[in-house]
Amino acid sequence: MPSTSTRTHPWHGVMVATTLPFRDDLSVDLDAFADHVRSLIDAGCDGVVPNGSLGEYQTLTDDERRRVVETAVDAAGDGARVMPGVSAYGSAEARRWAEEAAEAGAGSVLLLPPNVYRADEAAVRAHYAEVSRAGLPVIAYNNPYDTRVDLTPALLAQLHEAGDIVAVKEFTGDVRRAWEIAERAPGLDLLIGADDVLLELAVAGAVGWIAGFPNALPGSCTALYRAAVAGDLDTAVPLYRRLHALLRWDSRTEFVQAIKVSQDVVADGSGGPCRPPRTPLSPQDESAVRGLTEKLLAEGLD
Repeated sequence: MPSTSTRTHPWHGVMVATTLPFRDDLSVDLDAFADHVRSLIDAGCDGVVPNGSLGEYQTLTDDERRRVVETAVDAAGDGARVMPGVSAYGSAEARRWAEEAAEAGAGSVLLLPPNVYRADEAAVRAHYAEVSRAGLPVIAYNNPYDTRVDLTPALLAQLHEAGDIVAVKEFTGDVRRAWEIAERAPGLDLLIGADDVLLELAVAGAVGWIAGFPNALPGSCTALYRAAVAGDLDTAVPLYRRLHALLRWDSRTEFVQAIKVSQDVVADGSGGPCRPPRTPLSPQDESAVRGLTEKLLAEGLD
């Protein structure tokens, strides 16, 4: 049974942003996905985040997206362990996905700001207010690189004060923000949003990690997170140093392909292809990811 020592709310702990397995014809393999979810929970991860960018949600049909959430809830054995991504171009659609997540039994949802245009603060506030009406705890996802909307510490404080978000997945890579978020919104939970700033944000008070590379190496990544948030730097720093060259791929444009390649190395075929428009890694990049993963496996990491 996975440790729950750092988990006091459904969005706390190691929440793996799951990759989604596709068959050779690029249809969704829900059986393989269920196996993957179960394996992550068995390995000590606290939960899963389906239908995020790593799950290639933008390429899914409505039916596929719905069935992915249902499969995750069933495979996890406890809906509180599932945080579906509910991002959409329209606020009404995002609210509908949040309502369906609630009906499926999920414990929380992850939501990007409006991303169809560069929304102003009033539009961002209205967007989160609309989705929060679905009734599930909302975790804001701050990714200004892709959305062109920056959830600044001041804006996050407003969203939290309004009762529309309970946490933020912080993906800017600017670790200084952790301290300002804590000052402006002391009750807002900080979640690590990029694998390669895990240690820095854990030291700054993060209570969760929406994680990429635990898809491939759940044991070592979970051990790293547990040590980091416990302040056990004698354990965390050497392990972080060993993993960091691989973890940095989580912040690259090709992060989905890279993590799937790493999964393929760990368990042949478990990552598999991506749907277009994502294309396979270049031979040089694939070789680099494979080499890093093989090295870690040879060193006994899992």
